[in-house]
Amino acid sequence: MNFETSSEQQQLADAVRKLLANDYSFEKRKPLLQSASGFSEAIWSKLAEMGLTAIAVPEADGGFGGGAVDLMAAMEACGEALVVEPLLEQVGLAGRLLSRAGSAAQRDALMPGLIDGSTRYAFAYLEPGRRYELAPEATTAKAAADGWVLDGAKAVVIGAPSAHRLIVSARTGGASTASLFIVDVKAAGVTLNPCRTVDGQRAADATFKGVKLKADALLGAKDGALPLIDEAVDFATALLCADAIGAMQFANDATLEYIKTRKQFGVPIASFQVLQHRMVEMFIHLEQARSMAILAAAKVDSTTDTAERQRAVSAAKIKIADAARHISQESVQLHGGMGMTEELKISHTFRRLTMIAQRFGDADHHLERYAALG
Repeated sequence: MNFETSSEQQQLADAVRKLLANDYSFEKRKPLLQSASGFSEAIWSKLAEMGLTAIAVPEADGGFGGGAVDLMAAMEACGEALVVEPLLEQVGLAGRLLSRAGSAAQRDALMPGLIDGSTRYAFAYLEPGRRYELAPEATTAKAAADGWVLDGAKAVVIGAPSAHRLIVSARTGGASTASLFIVDVKAAGVTLNPCRTVDGQRAADATFKGVKLKADALLGAKDGALPLIDEAVDFATALLCADAIGAMQFANDATLEYIKTRKQFGVPIASFQVLQHRMVEMFIHLEQARSMAILAAAKVDSTTDTAERQRAVSAAKIKIADAARHISQESVQLHGGMGMTEELKISHTFRRLTMIAQRFGDADHHLERYAALG
């Protein structure tokens, strides 16, 4: 397998990194977390202008026809900067579902807004008390004379407070079936209860009470969405792993720089052999995680074997979760007490890595899935 990025992928990542270095420094990022939207509309527009929202969209729908491998380097750059703009939700989840499930008419109507960033989407699929289960249970959509009536609740819908539309999974048939619906966040009967995740992203619990939907709100075939949801979540997980690599790379670099400058007994603490060993351990964890993230991205792009894709993604997520825990904890400890302060970016990186380890399934969840695949 070729572990090197192509010149085009590296150029895009360099452009993203330059944009974020100039306009998205840690000091500029802090007030964004406290703002009404929770992110920068200007940065969001620039990311869309650079083509990030179009890379994984098929060429027939106005995109570039790329995949997770093409986005990896750019996602790493976003991870380094702790970007909170809803890129993963737009590209990894909504874009994937629209391109895979949408009819030609739906794609023609919806893809332009997704690609240029003017219409933001959030994927509402997790339900209270269901942890990482993908199949909806309490959220139902019943056929009506002129469409559908949606009822139920979704938990921790990341990106929902700033989204214009939700893609909602609902049960329309028996158990372990799912259908997808496009729902306007301002539709009657839709209620969002906004919150912040531990790493500062905006999310919301969503409730749906008698939400009336037109017939064309159904995205894809009735009762046929579960395999599409599973594939989209795996695709987004691969991108999340790349984001984690960027965050862990920053943690390693920042910690190494700190121990080179921090002095104890008149010498830099980097000269202490025990700390050198700990830095080596962090480096090894990062490089192992990077290799697994590349494998996951390659598999979601290339394989048509569902079990093979799931094994690669679960293996990567297990390793990413382990590396994220080790590197985030070590980086904070090696920075000393100041590693936990709001003023230091390393503490925010710790939170991002903690969140990544839980999102789309923690290590225990993916160990169980990997074991079940044989």
